[in-house]
Amino acid sequence: MVAHDIAYVELYTRDKVPAIDYFVSAMGFTRVADCVEIDKSSVLLRQGDVQLVVTSGRGVWKFLDEHGEGISDIALTCDDVTATAAAAAVAGARVTSSAQGAPVVSGFGDVSHTLLPVGGGTDGLPAGRTWVPTPDAPLRPTGRIQLLDHVAICLAGGSLGEYADFYRDAFGFSRYSSEYVAVGGQAMDSIVVRSDSGRVIFTLVAPDPGKDPGQLDAFLDRNGGEGVQHLAFLVEDIITSVREFRDNGVDFLATPGTYYDMLVERIADLREEIDELKDAQVLADRDEWGHLLQLFTRSPYERNTLFFELIQRRGSRGFGSANIRALYEAVERDRLTAG
Repeated sequence: MVAHDIAYVELYTRDKVPAIDYFVSAMGFTRVADCVEIDKSSVLLRQGDVQLVVTSGRGVWKFLDEHGEGISDIALTCDDVTATAAAAAVAGARVTSSAQGAPVVSGFGDVSHTLLPVGGGTDGLPAGRTWVPTPDAPLRPTGRIQLLDHVAICLAGGSLGEYADFYRDAFGFSRYSSEYVAVGGQAMDSIVVRSDSGRVIFTLVAPDPGKDPGQLDAFLDRNGGEGVQHLAFLVEDIITSVREFRDNGVDFLATPGTYYDMLVERIADLREEIDELKDAQVLADRDEWGHLLQLFTRSPYERNTLFFELIQRRGSRGFGSANIRALYEAVERDRLTAG
């Protein structure tokens, strides 16, 4: 009854064409298969070890009306699908079935987890659907993105402990770290949970209900409740990746120049790279294992919900303790400017 990996992450969208173009033309994904069902159709995109399913059609309208474009399903591979579904039910989840008979477990908000067997499917395509492979598509398309480093999930204030316990009891996750960030009169709390395999990592974040409303409260309003805030993609060379993605049309959050003035003092051994980091507007942090470089996109969606992160790990195993604050402040500036 443990989860091993993320089989795919599914995005619901009103119009697949621009959604797919963003991932393919701007971020380097490859279209590898299609699936047509009675009330919806899906496209499977792949890059490195990341699989994204982009879905539109009548069957997703209710989700879109309530939440806007965003992640509807984080499919998990399990060592024992039946036992994992049973454990999730005992932990309080609703368990239903997909059209193809795979167990579907409720997660948070209206986001679910389809449970699939480890090593299921054919030609590397995830089990549970009837896929039609794209002719001549490579089995493992390569690009800047290597894997899905983590999924950031925005929850209601005061619920982090409950959800961390749920993912422990349902999927065998353990608590990896926690962080509390206060900015002015606002504050956010976070708990990172991960699978024993280390291949599934969820960063659970929530506003402090005892503080002033801020960006996480605004996200919950725009999103119509709890949901996936961002997907973090691991890259080998973030500066090259950011420049390439930016040239291809990806819009990143701005980082103030004062951040790099403080960075020289905070991480002295990056001194020779500061100018290059500043030019790309990449954030940097370090922990006892090494450095962490990251940058966040603006949401490409109308309701300003889901966004993305590029992350490079130079030995670091953490999540950028100082950068959590930098991200919070950057999103808050963006929110106030838009307002």
